[in-house]
Amino acid sequence: MALVVAKFGGSSVATAERIKNVASRLVRRHNAGNQVVCVVSAMGDNTDHLLDLAHSVNPNPSAREMDMLLSTGEQVSVAVLAMAVQALGVPAVSHTGAQVGIVTDESYTAAKIGAIVGVERLRKDLDEGNIVVVAGFQGINEAGEITTLGRGGSDTTAVALAAAVGADYCEIYSDVDGVYTADPRICPKAHRIERLSYDEMLELSANGAGVLQLRAVEFASKYGVVIHARSTFLPDSKGTIIEEAPDRMDTNYSEGVVISGIAHDLSEAKITMRHVPDRSGIAATIFTRLGEMGVNVDIIIQDVSHDGLTDISFTTPMDDVEHITGTVSEICREIGGEGVEINTHIAKVSLVGAGMKSYPGVAAKMFRTLADAKINISMISTSPICISTVVDADECAHAVQALHTAFGLDSEEEENNVKVVR
Repeated sequence: MALVVAKFGGSSVATAERIKNVASRLVRRHNAGNQVVCVVSAMGDNTDHLLDLAHSVNPNPSAREMDMLLSTGEQVSVAVLAMAVQALGVPAVSHTGAQVGIVTDESYTAAKIGAIVGVERLRKDLDEGNIVVVAGFQGINEAGEITTLGRGGSDTTAVALAAAVGADYCEIYSDVDGVYTADPRICPKAHRIERLSYDEMLELSANGAGVLQLRAVEFASKYGVVIHARSTFLPDSKGTIIEEAPDRMDTNYSEGVVISGIAHDLSEAKITMRHVPDRSGIAATIFTRLGEMGVNVDIIIQDVSHDGLTDISFTTPMDDVEHITGTVSEICREIGGEGVEINTHIAKVSLVGAGMKSYPGVAAKMFRTLADAKINISMISTSPICISTVVDADECAHAVQALHTAFGLDSEEEENNVKVVR
């Protein structure tokens, strides 16, 4: 008997028929002798409809009231799914995030889980033979206020509950059948990866792969939760397993670089502060102010100094640009800079693979591939298992396809669906 946490996204429960399909899956698991906890997102586009409703009555609604509103979407899903399970003759009980004791920090709309204090209640429900259905994306802070975990937060709910109850693994169901070597919508030769390490999945998620929320992968890595990303609509698909150290089928035991995939992200903007003084403390001033505003900064580049002046560029989520533009301009004036330029037409394209740090030739091959494709690189960032470049948004698909081919990911004969570069 296994204890399984299964999360189903909004597309998986978008209609009554799809909810019945999910209920049938859960019941089959239960009847096979497993204990099942199911985490559910809001139905279909319900969250977007609630957002539209809020902004139709108030263009600037308070964060607290937004969380009160948005949390209702999941509450509908869990109740209806529990009813569907009961209709199949199996006991089920639904809970909100607060009812299972998901305690978060004080932040609204992007809260972080601080503790789960309702584990005994969950275990009691399971021991009584119930399928337990829990609302994803939400919790409660210590003041008793409802909070939400941000876009994709149901993934984090599922992984956190799996860690708390000691689940054997956590299944994340969506409308895709796992993690691919690239986005198949722009790279038709992309294919599913069977296994990834936490580190590889972290880099892919952080750089635009939308299959799993970054925070969920971080949580899984911290507590050793095995994630199985699967498709709701392709029941025979094997999906992708994310774990600590996936088994590779490369029995040559080579030190070669294992290229996992190509990720891309069109959701960031590049901000450049022109001709700022090149002296100690300038960068600290800029990024301290942005940090105090809660702005996430990704790639940072400082140009070579000329006549005591330099340019500082950084990328940040497009959603943040509008509300930080005034502050960035103000900071630039305060430190004696010439002005601010904002480019929202960029793409970040990233090559992810274990062992890159020891093989500098990988970077050279990546840059040569993009050069041969006549794609200009404006920013570069590296980590031990990832190289990211910023290119023009119009070149994104071309860049992904060129790199996918250059690093052998088009081949159907990879070792365990990853390409070993020697």
